[in-house]
Amino acid sequence: MFAYILNLATLICINAILAITLNFVMGYAGIFSVAHAIFFGVGAYTAAQVALHFDASLFVAVPAAMAVAAALSLALALPALRVRGEYFVAASLGLQVIGVTIFSEWKTATGGIGGVLGIPPPNLAGHDIVDPVEFLALALVCLLVIMLIGDVLMRSSFGRSLKAIRDSETAALAAGKNVALIKTLSVVLSAALAAVAGALYAFYLSFINVESFTLDTSVLLIAMVIIGGTGTRFGPLVGAALLMILPGLLSYLWFLPPTEIGAIQQIIYGLAMVLLMIFRPGGLVGGAKT
Repeated sequence: MFAYILNLATLICINAILAITLNFVMGYAGIFSVAHAIFFGVGAYTAAQVALHFDASLFVAVPAAMAVAAALSLALALPALRVRGEYFVAASLGLQVIGVTIFSEWKTATGGIGGVLGIPPPNLAGHDIVDPVEFLALALVCLLVIMLIGDVLMRSSFGRSLKAIRDSETAALAAGKNVALIKTLSVVLSAALAAVAGALYAFYLSFINVESFTLDTSVLLIAMVIIGGTGTRFGPLVGAALLMILPGLLSYLWFLPPTEIGAIQQIIYGLAMVLLMIFRPGGLVGGAKT
């Protein structure tokens, strides 16, 4: 039981980082993306390859993962952010499809469907982090750092500009804000920080494949943000914890067929989002929206 709780807590931390970084563009910039899993995957694959072929140090693999994810997001954000609303959703969906195809077919870098095996444990100051308790502590520290970065950004002029664009892009333009640049930077920052979760995920499992970075993952992350509360400090954290704990709770319901639990999860996620949009549009932590 203790091992199960440690595993669950670690996965909650990793998914909370992803939800928080997605909330950065969804909740604060008003950019609805369904391709967040791709930046998660880019971070994971980059960290895995760096650890396997160069150095498993966290101070090498994580910055490399962030740099690659940021560069990719920049190359794709510049043209994609020329469109708005549902057109950006369509553009991000196209990115998600392309990304999954590349992950599946670029066997020399991603291992294809078979994935990347034997990823070494992360190294911190000459110490290999192999103990589950130590890895949970690492994941918690990373989560707290990401939350701190988000708090600092949101209190800065950049964060205030993001919120202004979210509330009214036309008014932000009239106020002299460089909307395209600010939105592009928000996507780049979100992707780079999501890569941290990807690196942690790769090191934690010692194995990754494309199945972890599909559209289902992007939709799950969106559900975490919406259910917890978009544009809130703790909403994504609450949403991530809730949706990671739910599968375990469902497995204890003896009357549910084990083979159907995955489908039932999806139904519950969808129903929860519909009900929240009707009765509590701000999410579970909507009262704390900033």
